[in-house]
Amino acid sequence: MSKRMADEDNTGPLKAGGRPDAMDVDETPADMGEFEDEFEDEFESEDEIIEAGVDGRPDAEREAEEAMDVDNATPGTFIVGRTKLEPGQTLSPDPTTYRMLHNLSTPWPCLSFDIIRDGLGDNRTVYPATMYTVAGTQADSAKASDNSIMVMKFSGLSKMQGSDEDESSDDESDDEDADPILEHKSIPLNTTTNRIRVHQTPSQDPSKPPTTLTAAMTESTNVFIHDITPHITSFDTPGTIVTPQQNKPICTIRAHKSEGYAVDWSPLHAAGKLLTGDNDGLIYVTTRTDGGGFVTDTRPFQGHTSSVEEIQWSPSEASVFASASSDGTIRVWDVRSKGRKPALSMQVSDVDVNVMSWSRQTTHLLASGDDAGVWAVWDLRQWKPSAGAAAASSLQRPSPIASFNFHKEQITSVEWHPTDDSIVAVSAGDNTVTLWDLAVELDDEESKDTAGIQDVPPQLLFVHYQNLAKEVHWHPQIPGTLVATGEEFSIFRTISV
Repeated sequence: MSKRMADEDNTGPLKAGGRPDAMDVDETPADMGEFEDEFEDEFESEDEIIEAGVDGRPDAEREAEEAMDVDNATPGTFIVGRTKLEPGQTLSPDPTTYRMLHNLSTPWPCLSFDIIRDGLGDNRTVYPATMYTVAGTQADSAKASDNSIMVMKFSGLSKMQGSDEDESSDDESDDEDADPILEHKSIPLNTTTNRIRVHQTPSQDPSKPPTTLTAAMTESTNVFIHDITPHITSFDTPGTIVTPQQNKPICTIRAHKSEGYAVDWSPLHAAGKLLTGDNDGLIYVTTRTDGGGFVTDTRPFQGHTSSVEEIQWSPSEASVFASASSDGTIRVWDVRSKGRKPALSMQVSDVDVNVMSWSRQTTHLLASGDDAGVWAVWDLRQWKPSAGAAAASSLQRPSPIASFNFHKEQITSVEWHPTDDSIVAVSAGDNTVTLWDLAVELDDEESKDTAGIQDVPPQLLFVHYQNLAKEVHWHPQIPGTLVATGEEFSIFRTISV
């Protein structure tokens, strides 16, 4: 089932590929320069923080009273995504739970974005932080010509006031009240970007930056590949001007006859190898040639009976990739297969499988998220090839090694932590981004302590409110930092990760 649109009255939930309502914004010039909001970093919290064990009473007496309080308070406990706000009530974040939190708006909401690795160093702990991203917009249908690819630089990302972490800042005083800055360069596109991904090819000249390519899967059915290296360079090189010629795509893939949401660059092909999947269930591979051009193999990979929602290359095997579909399956393929058929086909859900993430640390682990709000983790070593071509109704149904039904709306994004194979970030249509620690296991005593909150899995670390949450990515060079997109961009780091 195609997921192009939300309910006509815009009151129903959006599916993973659905489009959020366009924001009510003023007309904005194509090149806006900087965005600043002097109120973005002001938070208020009326939550009372009480430390246990400081009232001098015997532990048994205090613990008994606390248990009673939990039982009595549970019906009124607010759980994001579960509890409905009363008329006139609003949510505000508790700043004591964040190390960093910034929200920045763009002229139009973005369905998809990707983080660009930079030359500022790995494992950065310096504040204010700086990062680079690229996103595709979803302008109002009446203003489709306003759509663009936005190459962005976020800077001035300071840590929260009162943060006591042992991390340094560029300035001894660490101006925690400074407003973050969003600078951007626009590449006109005239169509909505459903999903966008970045690939970088190292330069043979150490003095030059890597070549940064983007692939945008669009509503127009075309896939546009751009070289955004000059756009990134222009942020930090005064006087640099991006020319109209540099805004043009270096390749347009026209193999697809329907739009799609699945696109991924191979991490093991330095020059560039791209997979794209569409709503017809077809997958194409495009390879960059030695001369710098691109060639698309016109023979599609076929096997899915409905739209391809997500594609990911194996992080360890150069010829292998996996795809997730609204037919409820995940299939594993080998590009060397002459028959263009999947090597493995597993029925992992009775509803659409919207998103998928392949662990970079433990490469036999795969996470998936579906339309019912369930996300699960699979051990690929347990998946066995079927004998012959199996019908969808008779496909194998493997058992996940972990499964969570906490979210009550569709899962819109899932991503493993880049260095910790037990931590996963998930976003969903219930306006939340959640962080999970799969290593958490409760013993019998701890299970008793959590009896009043059985609806919340112990592996749930954190819940972050994100209106119209669509995609979430870990920053690969700033430990524990996430960027999420929805109605606006949210950049945050919690004290729990």
